[in-house]
Amino acid sequence: MSDTLQLAKALISKASVTPKDKGCQLIMTERLKKIGFAIDDLKFGDVDNFWASHGNASPVFVFAGHTDVVPVGTNWQTDPFNPVVKAGMLYGRGAADMKGSLAAMVVATERFVLDFPNHKGTIGFLITADEEGPAIDGTVKVCEYLNETNQEVDYCLVGEPSSTKHLGDVIKNGRRGSLNGRLTIIGKQGHIAYPHLADNPIHLIVPVLNALCNELWDKGNEYFPATSFQISNIHSGTGVTNVIPGETDVVFNFRYSTESTHEGLQQRVVDILDKHGLNYKLNWEHSGYPFLTPKGDLVSSCVDAIKAVKGVDAELSTSGGTSDGRFIAPMLGAQVVELGPLNATIHQVDECVSVQDLDDLSDIYYQVLKNTLT
Repeated sequence: MSDTLQLAKALISKASVTPKDKGCQLIMTERLKKIGFAIDDLKFGDVDNFWASHGNASPVFVFAGHTDVVPVGTNWQTDPFNPVVKAGMLYGRGAADMKGSLAAMVVATERFVLDFPNHKGTIGFLITADEEGPAIDGTVKVCEYLNETNQEVDYCLVGEPSSTKHLGDVIKNGRRGSLNGRLTIIGKQGHIAYPHLADNPIHLIVPVLNALCNELWDKGNEYFPATSFQISNIHSGTGVTNVIPGETDVVFNFRYSTESTHEGLQQRVVDILDKHGLNYKLNWEHSGYPFLTPKGDLVSSCVDAIKAVKGVDAELSTSGGTSDGRFIAPMLGAQVVELGPLNATIHQVDECVSVQDLDDLSDIYYQVLKNTLT
């Protein structure tokens, strides 16, 4: 059993359903201490986090990730917190997202520090247990702490499962921003047989939704697709057939590119609503800025590492959901990429990862360290 597999199994065996850590971070910090890392345990609210560093010079290269996992669901073939290997696959909650990556990071770092004890720059670990949940007391708070203590970060590799068909085929070099809206259209409730005495908010909202759905928000760019507007929920009515409702609620989301801003999108929605003369309430929740790391030092280090280990030419992508890179890039001014195992089973029942991919991923991380800090 390789060191990476052993460590991954030890982490998976901890039932760290978000926002609980259940001792995963202690396993990691004990190993990092043995190779000379300074550890700052950072608890915010009920969330465990830590910052670890080896060295005190530039450039600063950081591994970032999370020890929390999503709830397990039902009908697993195996115990989700009793990791097992079957047919070359490691099964368990967090195997791919992202305890396998964490194990690969630690083992790669142990090997690198042993091989290059006087490496240039600094290696950091930014680890949270609040990524799969509200993400309030996790990475964002650690970034605030790093800013307050004047800790600069130049490069950050987030271990999110970025690969699609085989290990290393995709590097996420950015993510779209996320903006949520909760809209209430206010009409007038009444008897359905007397519509002239009521004002149906469902009828009022239809042309507005048509306008919002057909609006070209931007055209995207070389790295990002066009900004997407999607309705996730519409609710109205009293549950009976003879009452015109008084209100209609609509929940929607923008996944937006670097060609737009959340302030600009908000104003354009308001302009469309006002153009239709509606009585409405609108609340916004901005859950993530877009970030982009164009081709440069960090991207090249990762592309070259994947090529050296796997012989694969990695594709750059900004698709998918949000990650903690949305905090690290804007708050710390760092180049950020996401590079990890296959994402085919993440958040699913019977989540799994290839044992060989875990060892290869550790080799890739080692090569990234070598490319960056030697």
